[in-house]
Amino acid sequence: MPWRPHRDGQARWPVVLRDASSEPAIVLRPLRLDDERDWQRVRRDNAAYVQPWEPTLPPGSPARTPVSFRQFVRDLDTEARADRAMPWCIEVGGRIVGQVHLFGIVRAAQQSGAAGYWLDESVTGQGIATRALALAVDHALGAGGLHRVEVNIRLDNVPSLRVVERLGLRDEGVRERFLHIDGAWRDHRSFAVTTEDLCGSTLTARLSQV
Repeated sequence: MPWRPHRDGQARWPVVLRDASSEPAIVLRPLRLDDERDWQRVRRDNAAYVQPWEPTLPPGSPARTPVSFRQFVRDLDTEARADRAMPWCIEVGGRIVGQVHLFGIVRAAQQSGAAGYWLDESVTGQGIATRALALAVDHALGAGGLHRVEVNIRLDNVPSLRVVERLGLRDEGVRERFLHIDGAWRDHRSFAVTTEDLCGSTLTARLSQV
């Protein structure tokens, strides 16, 4: 997959991605205003499960003002249309089961971004997070026009470490006290992939060969 310059902003957001190789299919799509009930349910049901991996504000930071779901969806859409992020929910069998997003997108000489994701505990262990991340990164490095995507994972987040291992992302080592997560500055291990690493292929294709 040789890198090609991105000439037209982001790939005409909104973007919907689909992996039909799984049953039921995994769909990445932007959140909609009518998703509020499903979104609130999955966040509520998984509050304790995702807490150890959730970003928090360092002491002394200005307090966040809570926003409505409507504003949350609009903010995500604004970031995407401004080419600063690619935010998707993960949908399986018509049900929202998580989120995967590209953020911190930088164009010009860098052409890079970072990926993050979380998954409903009730559907873990089925390869959904792995395939969802592969879909997102393949789009980012293809139609999205990025050259490099990185994923930063806490050292004790074993399930996420397994995801990037399955995808064959390059281990770039530990960043000490890299992100404020669950109330403290946490060390993270960084993984990355560039268009050159894929040698004309995709992460989704890699999975089919495992």
